[in-house]
Amino acid sequence: MTLIKICGITNLNDARAAVAAGADVLGFNFYKPSPRYIAPESAREIIDTLPNSILTVGVFVNEESPEAVSAIANRSGVKAVQLHGDESPDYCRALNSVIKTFAVSNDFDVNQFNAYEVDAIMLDTKDNRLRGGTGRVFDWSIAQQVSRIVSKLYLAGGLSPENVSEAIEMVHPYAVDTCSAVEDKPGIKNHERMRAFVSAVRSVKP
Repeated sequence: MTLIKICGITNLNDARAAVAAGADVLGFNFYKPSPRYIAPESAREIIDTLPNSILTVGVFVNEESPEAVSAIANRSGVKAVQLHGDESPDYCRALNSVIKTFAVSNDFDVNQFNAYEVDAIMLDTKDNRLRGGTGRVFDWSIAQQVSRIVSKLYLAGGLSPENVSEAIEMVHPYAVDTCSAVEDKPGIKNHERMRAFVSAVRSVKP
């Protein structure tokens, strides 16, 4: 079964609605320039109310050190960290439960993550200004190649209720990640769209 990650959670109401819809993983963005930024202490208040079965993930972009990431993760209570910047293999090795994100462009090298000893790989659409949440898809044939190489692939980048089933059928990822496609505005989720996204994922036959 493909896991479902809903990212950019900023408030308790949306978190509960995502869980009720059937999400398996919730993402909390600790990158301050992001419109979906949430303070670690505010994330903790939400996370403490969630079922233990939910994997909570903190999103980081080029935080100054692995120690800084660990400190924020501990304050917030997230169970895993998603490194969405230019973090090196050594940086990743210094942390536990790591999802390393790679931005995909047309000249993407599918072997560039071989040096990374992480728990999972995420592929997202490359954007020169934004670190995720672009709402744009990339060439899924690249993700197809990656899915044959890595055991846990998170597929992101413009996934929506309208296209996620096609993406799963083509790529067969371990998990799918959605953010802007299930929002009314950055950081505020549309609960009907979240339910539709989960329904579309679950409609795909294994």
